[in-house]
Amino acid sequence: MIDRTRVLIVEDNPELAENLFEFLGEVEYELDHAQGGMAALHFLDTQAYDVIVLDVMLAGISGFDICRRLRSDMKNRTPVIFMTARGSIEDKEEGYAVGGDDYLVKPFPLRELALRINALSRRRRNGDTVLKAGPLSFSPGTLEVRLQGQAKIELSGLAAHLFEALVRGYPEFVSYASLSAKLWPERGVDTNTLRTHVYLLRRQLQEAYGMSLIRTLHGRGYLLTPPGERGD
Repeated sequence: MIDRTRVLIVEDNPELAENLFEFLGEVEYELDHAQGGMAALHFLDTQAYDVIVLDVMLAGISGFDICRRLRSDMKNRTPVIFMTARGSIEDKEEGYAVGGDDYLVKPFPLRELALRINALSRRRRNGDTVLKAGPLSFSPGTLEVRLQGQAKIELSGLAAHLFEALVRGYPEFVSYASLSAKLWPERGVDTNTLRTHVYLLRRQLQEAYGMSLIRTLHGRGYLLTPPGERGD
């Protein structure tokens, strides 16, 4: 028996939704379709999914608002792929800030969407894997950071991807180029954009644990610095 990936597609364009269903089919994936935001929230309140493919520009309630409610109100950690014609870096930053895990700009090859669904589904199913860096730990499945002896915190969106890359790279530093490729695989970004996201992650860690836990190696990249190691 095939273990199919459960996917909710939230898209108000019937033609595009039909194309997605025809391409993804019913063999590898088990698909549901919500044409609007309220229908999507009903599905998410009553069903469990491996991945959510979420259009941004929906009537009534935007995809960003749905994701925000999903994370904040419903405490749902299901991976979200935004798909939208809004391709500016500001739009992407908002998408990741509200808890999105991936961002796909229309038009896109349908095969690329399938690859991204598969990658997020694998990460979710491997959620029992815990990455360690000294007294720090990170679960890619639940997006939880734990510091020994202190409360856990949950990351989301780009911050989770960034922290995961730093934990996987520990005890070595991770270069600017490597982080850029991991966070924005479709194209690179300048170091100022990357620096902004590192700053936001540092601030979240500082508020939780009283330390930023990330050291800048100027001209090279970033290094995770668990307590007891030399930081910034």
